[in-house]
Amino acid sequence: MLSDIEIAKQAKMKKITEIAAKLGISEDDTEPYGHYKAKLASGLYGKLSDRPDGKLILVTAINPTPAGEGKTTISVGLEEAMSKIGKKAVLALREPSLGPVFGIKGGAAGGGYAQVVPMEDINLHFTGDMHAITAANNLLCALIDNHIHQGNELRIDERRIMFKRCLDMNDRALRNVIVALGGKLNGFPREDGFQITVASEIMAILCLANDISDLKKRMGNILVAYNLDNEPVYARDLGAEGAMTALMRDALKPNLVQTLENNPAIVHGGPFANIAHGCNSVQATKLALKLGDYAITEAGFGSDLGAEKFFDIKCRFAGLKPDCVVLVATIRALKYNGGVPKPELNSENTGALKKGIVNLKTHIENMQKFGLPVVVAINRFHTDTEAEIEIIKDFCAEMGVEVSLAEIFAKGGEGGTDLAEKVCKTIENNPSNFKPIYDEKLPIKEKLETIAREIYRADGVVFTTQAEKAIAEIERLGYGDTPVCVAKTQYSLSDDPTKLGKPEGFKITVRDVKLSAGAGFVVALTGDIMTMPGLPKAPAALKIDCDENGEILGLF
Repeated sequence: MLSDIEIAKQAKMKKITEIAAKLGISEDDTEPYGHYKAKLASGLYGKLSDRPDGKLILVTAINPTPAGEGKTTISVGLEEAMSKIGKKAVLALREPSLGPVFGIKGGAAGGGYAQVVPMEDINLHFTGDMHAITAANNLLCALIDNHIHQGNELRIDERRIMFKRCLDMNDRALRNVIVALGGKLNGFPREDGFQITVASEIMAILCLANDISDLKKRMGNILVAYNLDNEPVYARDLGAEGAMTALMRDALKPNLVQTLENNPAIVHGGPFANIAHGCNSVQATKLALKLGDYAITEAGFGSDLGAEKFFDIKCRFAGLKPDCVVLVATIRALKYNGGVPKPELNSENTGALKKGIVNLKTHIENMQKFGLPVVVAINRFHTDTEAEIEIIKDFCAEMGVEVSLAEIFAKGGEGGTDLAEKVCKTIENNPSNFKPIYDEKLPIKEKLETIAREIYRADGVVFTTQAEKAIAEIERLGYGDTPVCVAKTQYSLSDDPTKLGKPEGFKITVRDVKLSAGAGFVVALTGDIMTMPGLPKAPAALKIDCDENGEILGLF
C-alpha cells in the first residue's frame, strides 16, 4: 500500500495556468509560485461580482479519534466526484500548520487518492502565508516592547499586555517565558508567552478580512494592552497597522492549487477549530462560490467546534448562506466514542458501535438546528465490516438523512459519486433555512450558555472569577455584542476529553475570556485547552527526511 506522499509524487500535475484557465481565470489574475501553485490577484473577486453564487456545501464531522476522521479527504473526493457526475465544483480548504505536520495529526492536504497537490509544498512552507502571519504578529510584539523601552508615552501597564508572540510549531516550552533579561539596553523584563501561529488573532483577521482595507482596519483594532489608567491600548495607537498590513499584503491573496485529478482547489488560511475559529478565508470561500456551481469547504474538527464557528462567526460576518452539511463519520470514531481503546479500533465491535452512534445522532441534530439538511458520509476504512456499515445505514434511515459509503481514500472521485449525487439531490429537494444559533446582541454569558445548551448539550456554564472579570471588562469596552469563539477539546462534546459519546450531567467551565477586537469576536477558554500545543512522545518529525536529491521522505 502506497503512502500519501508516494501517491502524490505519482500525480500528473498540470501547470497552474491550465487549472486557472478551467475556471476562466486569465494569466493576468494569477501570480505563479513555480509551476503548480499560484496566488490569485486581489481584484479577481470584483471582476466576478456579476456572477451568481453557487451552492455552498460545508464538510464537517463527528467527534474524532486523535488521528482525525478524514474531512479533508472527503472534501477533496467530493469535488472530484462532482466532476465525475458532470457538476462544476470548486474546493476551498484551510492551509496546514507545521505544528500537526511535525506532531501527531499530520497535514491537511487530504489522503490516499483524494489529495491536493503538490502536497509537500502545501504541508510545509507553501506560499509563505504562515510565515507572513508570524512576522506580522511578532512585529506588533516588538513594537510594544520597543514603545515601553523608548519611554512608554502611552503608559502601557507591563503587567497587562494582552498580545502574545507566536510560532508555527508545537513547542510547550514557549507557553510561558520571561523576556528582556539582558540589562538596561535590552528592554524591560516581563512575563510573556507564545501561541501557535494558527491561534494568532492575525490568522483570524486574515481569514475574516474582505479586502486589504478591511485587513488594515482590523489590524489597527487589535487590543494589545491596558494602560496604567485601565484604558485599552490598540495596535493603531502604536501606529503598527500599516507595517503589519505591508507584511500581509501577499498573504491576503488566496492560493490556487489542484487535486490529484486536476480539479481546482483554493487553499487559504488555517486557524485551528479547537483554539480558534477553524475556517479557511472568507475570500477563498467567496471566490469558490463565484467560480463554480457548487463551493465545497470544510471546518475543523467536529461540528461542535468548526461547524458552529463557521455558522455563527464566518457566515455571520461574510453574509454566507450554506445549502447543505456533509457530516463525516468513521466506524472507528464511533467505536471510540463507544468506549473502544485506540489499539482495538480495527476489530469488529458492533456493541460499541451501537453505543457510540449517539455521538453521530447528536451531531446530526445539531446541524439541523441551524436549518440545514444533512448528508452523512461514512469515510470507509479497510477494517470496516459489512455488519458495522449496515448498523450506520439503518440508523441514518431511522434519522431520515441520506447516508453514503465513501471509498474516496482508496478510489478518489470514483469512490464518491454516490455521495456527490446524494448531496446534489439533498440540496435540490431540501431548501436551506439557515440561521445562526444565537443573536450576537445577547450578552456574552447568554451566548455561551446557548452554545453549551444547544450544541454541547451541557446543563449549564460555570464561569470562574477570572472569566467573570474578563467578561465585565470586555462589555465595558463595548464589545459585548460580538460573536463568541469557544476554545474547547475536540475529542468530546464536553470540555473533558475523556467524556465520549454524548456526555450527560455536566457543565462547561469557562476559565477565561479574551477579546479579539480585530477579528471581531471574543474567545472563551474552557477546560485545559492551550493555545500552544506540545509535541507527542514520538513526533512525526522523527520520520520525516530529505535525501541527497532533495526528495522529501516520510511525510505521511
